Amino acid sequence: MDMTGKTVLITGASRGIGAEAGRVFAAAGANVALLARSGDAVHALAGEIGVRAMALACDVADYAQVETAVQDVINRFSGLDVLIGNAGVIAPISHIWEADPAGWGEAIDINLKGVFHGMRAALSVMQKAGGGTILTISSGAAHNPIEAWSHYCASKAGAAMLTACLDAEARDQGIRAMGLSPGTVATRMQREIKASGINPVSQLHWEDHVAPDWPARALLWMCSPDADEFIGAEVSLRDEIIRKRAGLI
Repeated sequence: MDMTGKTVLITGASRGIGAEAGRVFAAAGANVALLARSGDAVHALAGEIGVRAMALACDVADYAQVETAVQDVINRFSGLDVLIGNAGVIAPISHIWEADPAGWGEAIDINLKGVFHGMRAALSVMQKAGGGTILTISSGAAHNPIEAWSHYCASKAGAAMLTACLDAEARDQGIRAMGLSPGTVATRMQREIKASGINPVSQLHWEDHVAPDWPARALLWMCSPDADEFIGAEVSLRDEIIRKRAGLI
């Protein structure tokens, strides 16, 4: 997939799937805008990638920051072709009766409202350009309850529905909206899950998780015409057919 001349904005790009997506898309020729609350981390990654990368400190829970970041990307690269809504948190892991309301709400602000904020800020740019691709990182937790993950399950379910709503509203405007459920990925989030000791996911071994470059490479494939049949849907890396289509096996 040649992305030369295209611009990709990635939220939650300081580590894990987001950081790997930055590397993968830049290697495919794209300009990459790396957003994260940790400005130092994305600046270091941008330095690693080179001149086609820009780093922006941005809290996706704050729409004004996201709107400003999108405008900064336009000013630098003169367009926006792909938005990857990747920013997400798993903390605080707790049962509902023990959950901290502020922490629970913060997870919703990042995992759900953050996805909406990215879409809202990017859509006017993409609509004027005649189209674009908006990809949301989903999860099996969007479709199944998991003990002590009420915040994560609820926010991911909301983000999945939000992506479906976007497809229903904007496909005829050239917007390619899709979700990616990557399965369990070897990132810092999995270390947090492991440390909790709650629910079966925390009992998985490190080698059970896929490497972060797998979902990153799948996201690149989702920008290609070969993935057009999945527009409006959610694809899962647990599906061997999807892995083959994405060139992962």
